[in-house]
Amino acid sequence: MIQYDTSPDEVESLEELAANLATGSLAGLTIQGLRLDLDPPDLSTVDITDTLFVGCYFTSVDAEAELVRRGAHVVPAFDNEPYPTHPSRLYLPEEIAAGFAENGFAGMYDTVVHHHFLANGGALPNIRQALAQRMHDHGIDDGLQDAIAEWAAAGGGPVTGIMGGHAEPRGTSGYLGAAHIGRGLARAGCLVVTGGGPGVMEAANLGAFLADASDETLAGAVERLAESPDFTDPDPYTAAALAVRAEFAPTGGPWARRGGLSVPTWLYGHEPANLFAARIAKYFSNAIREDTILRLTRGGIVFAPGRAGTVQEIFQAATKTFYATDGTSGPFVFLGKQYWTEVLPVETLLRPLLAASPGGDQSHLLLVTDEPDEAVAMILEWGAPPEAKEAQRTTP
Repeated sequence: MIQYDTSPDEVESLEELAANLATGSLAGLTIQGLRLDLDPPDLSTVDITDTLFVGCYFTSVDAEAELVRRGAHVVPAFDNEPYPTHPSRLYLPEEIAAGFAENGFAGMYDTVVHHHFLANGGALPNIRQALAQRMHDHGIDDGLQDAIAEWAAAGGGPVTGIMGGHAEPRGTSGYLGAAHIGRGLARAGCLVVTGGGPGVMEAANLGAFLADASDETLAGAVERLAESPDFTDPDPYTAAALAVRAEFAPTGGPWARRGGLSVPTWLYGHEPANLFAARIAKYFSNAIREDTILRLTRGGIVFAPGRAGTVQEIFQAATKTFYATDGTSGPFVFLGKQYWTEVLPVETLLRPLLAASPGGDQSHLLLVTDEPDEAVAMILEWGAPPEAKEAQRTTP
């Protein structure tokens, strides 16, 4: 797993700001995404030499100019954007769904930002919008590093991915299988990461959301969701997710056991948001988002049946494993033997490719199975420390 360090030079909350103000100096610090226009702090006697204020809101342009005059650097928030131009942390599902209760799918935060994205050029924005989006995505990068560092500091286990088709309807055997894998990995101490869309990805985060639940509880939640199986009707689809969240919400424990992480993109913002992840790292740039998912999930990836997007992720991940660009690689587990050997026979190409890796034969990392429990066991066997593997082998 890639290790991240949180920086003591970053101030990302008003509480952290107050603690630093008490010392009389913000010199050299980076102040990120804070509302300094509401109940503004007194900075008149504080040392702000080489302080960087990025994506913050101020009472006036004159206030910003005064900070610059005194030696600070200011990259202000962009006005008139429906999203923060430098978020100080990852999104919560409640924030992504904000506005749904009052105005339905069309009025929720996630949809409003997607429509703004489309109205401003989509994947080809103008220079101002491109800069605002890149600043936002940099804030998500930073928030993601903080979240992973928090997870690692708490003794978190392998970071594992679950990929697959976004069109898998709720209630199918494929959906329930992905949910069982997500639950099994989260229950064993892994951090489950998905691409944040519907289908297999929602199912995996749902499983992590119900990490401590019984089979009957998980089946009951899936049954409730299956009353609105198709995301092409987004209002009842989203309403069902919010109802299940409210009814089955876990009451405590680390955030990885309350849904794990999703990494979606507004490029696919027409799809309803996956509301079962505990933390949501939503990007404008799909290219950054794809690389981020695969860079994080070095503890192994389960690939459920999917189409072009899933196949892209398979071979992008294989490139990282082949060249070891992001360190050692966990397993590639393919769920669905017929699909991955006959419909899309990627194993036929992938096995000889990984066998020729410059760092040595990596083909042993591949597993094709029909059993969710076998998929979980492969990931856990690879990611467990040596003493845990020995104990597993010698247990009667």
